[in-house]
Amino acid sequence: MYQGYWQTTIGVELKGKILGLIGLGKVGSQVAKIGKAFGMQVMAWSENLNLDTCKELDVLPCSKEDLIKNSDFLSIHVQGGDRYKDCITIKEMDKMKKTAFLINTSRGPIISEDDLIIALSTNEIAGAGLDVYEKEPLPENNKLRFLPNVLLTPHIGYVTAENYQIFYSQMIESLEACVNGKPIRVIE
Repeated sequence: MYQGYWQTTIGVELKGKILGLIGLGKVGSQVAKIGKAFGMQVMAWSENLNLDTCKELDVLPCSKEDLIKNSDFLSIHVQGGDRYKDCITIKEMDKMKKTAFLINTSRGPIISEDDLIIALSTNEIAGAGLDVYEKEPLPENNKLRFLPNVLLTPHIGYVTAENYQIFYSQMIESLEACVNGKPIRVIE
């Protein structure tokens, strides 16, 4: 409204929809609880899916193919790296519902960005919500910036006063420990 816009579209009901989660770890588990609070059916897949966690959260474990085919909202919550690079390409987007939304707050390279631009441009999927990108900051001429069916945020999903308090206090603790010859939080 600050820019003078008023509602010109209608929303989508979450109740009764399927929330598909790629990853059911710390973040994915919390997202599952939120989906349940909205009355969504929640499904999950990952290469190391914990079936006890699925049972505890009342989440249906499934194959990657079933997750992609059945989800109304597909949300990604796995770690970056080669293991999940290009986990979602045009091949997977072609199998998604035309009314589905793809959400990535995990790592940019998990989704093939070029393929996503094609899928969004051709309405192969209804839309996307992205907080992470293959290249950051997202270049000014990136085609994602100009698509009407994508919501973009500048990798701020983790930016909170509480998180920064933890980051900076742990940084000071780590520096002091190193100066005192007793390093902590050592990654081996």
